[in-house]
Order: sequence, then C-alpha cells, then structure tokens
Amino acid sequence: MSAGRNTIAIAGVLIALLTGCHLPGRPGPGPEVPRPEEITNFKQLYGENCAGCHGENGENGPATNLANPEYEALIDDASLRNVITNGEKGTLMPSFSVHSGGDLTDIQIDAIIRGMRAHWFKGNVLAAQNAPPYKATRPGNIGDGQAVYSEACARCHGATAQHPGPAGSIVDGAFLSLINQHTIRTTIIAGRPDVGQPDWRNLIPGRPLTDAEVTDVSAWLVAQTPANPGQPYLDSHGTRPTSEKPDEAQPKAVKRTQP
Repeated sequence: MSAGRNTIAIAGVLIALLTGCHLPGRPGPGPEVPRPEEITNFKQLYGENCAGCHGENGENGPATNLANPEYEALIDDASLRNVITNGEKGTLMPSFSVHSGGDLTDIQIDAIIRGMRAHWFKGNVLAAQNAPPYKATRPGNIGDGQAVYSEACARCHGATAQHPGPAGSIVDGAFLSLINQHTIRTTIIAGRPDVGQPDWRNLIPGRPLTDAEVTDVSAWLVAQTPANPGQPYLDSHGTRPTSEKPDEAQPKAVKRTQP
C-alpha cells in the first residue's frame, strides 16, 4: 500500500511538471523583468539616466533646463542625439551610448528624444524671433565680450568672482570649470526659466542681444576659467592672500636659548 501511494505521489509531481502547474518555489508566470537594454519607456529611461542632473521633470536641476520650450525649439534632433550619444566635452555631460562606453542603445536614445519632444516641445516658439542659431558661426571676440558682460550680465552676476551679484557669480573658476562655451551660449539664448535666468531678449533693457554679442560674451566667459580651478583667488595686487602664501603656511621654528 505504501509503495502504491508513493507511486501515485511521484506520478502527480510529474504530471504537474509536464502541465506547468505552479509548485512551491517555482516562479509563477509574469511579470517578467526585462533586460536593461530592452527598456524603452521614456519615464524610466529619463529617471535613471537624466533626472539626477536635469531635474525630475526636466527642470530645477544643476544642468540644462530641458523642459524649457525655448531650449527645445533651439536644438534639433540631430544635435540632441549627438549630445546624448557622445556627451559634451568640457562639461559633466557624459556619453550615454554603448558605442561610447555608456549604457544606452541607439533605440533607447531615440526613445529619450521622442519622450523629451512629446513632453516639452511646444512648437517652434523661436519662429520670427530672430534668435541666434544653436551653434556659433565664428570665433568670439574676447575684448568685445567683456563689454557685453558688463552691460548685460554684471548687474545680476557681479563684476568679479570675489564680488558676486544677487544671482550668483558665473565668473567663478569652479563654475566655469564645469561648463564649456557652447553650454554658455545655449543658456544665454534660451535662458533658464526654472531659476529665473532670462533669455537673450531680456538681458539688456530695450533690445535683445545680437548673435555676435552672444558669441563674444560666451568666449569671454570661457577665457576667465583659471588654470587651476578651486585654488584661492589672487588679491588686488596679483598675489595670494598673506595667510595662504606657501612660505607663511608652514609653522615657524622656535628659537631656543642656551641655559
């Protein structure tokens, strides 16, 4: 009798295995966890790869305000794809393509671009605005750029890093070391409405900046990047503050007297 019961139990297990019945310890059907390269959902891709720098909803992050309709109108799909794929040299924007050492496939990058357009593109809001182009058409004139900065930027950002304005310094070496000339250009043109930064039309009362002025002031700002960002600034005499001079930073020897 015992042997018969064992035979029936074994037969039951075999039938369950063959028919796909759920057994303790065996995963049930779905939902399956997709492989990372199979994910094409914009919300998930953006949240895992972009939100940390650009903000949860494309704004209020330390990097470019992607939800800004003017920025979306300024940059075309090819340029946007190039930035995501290859990164932005001279900034903290890395390359995300698997072909460049990142984690995203071409299909996933396309999904991010489509999602950005679907969520934040509001049409060509720059049409008929005579906006400067996305890319500069000539090298900037640094001397002219300083004059543009004084007129258009200094009242908010301050004349020097040591004397920042109410909107914070953008000639601070640590800040300049994290961006490049093109990032400055796009920020000047499109502005950053999420942090109150006006666009190119509202930096000088009564008129917009010209393409040449945007190019020149971008070049001047980049030229202010120090050779060693993060080091103490020079004082008005071109030297470091006394307390930070290397020879005075060392403890002085104590002169001993003979008993």
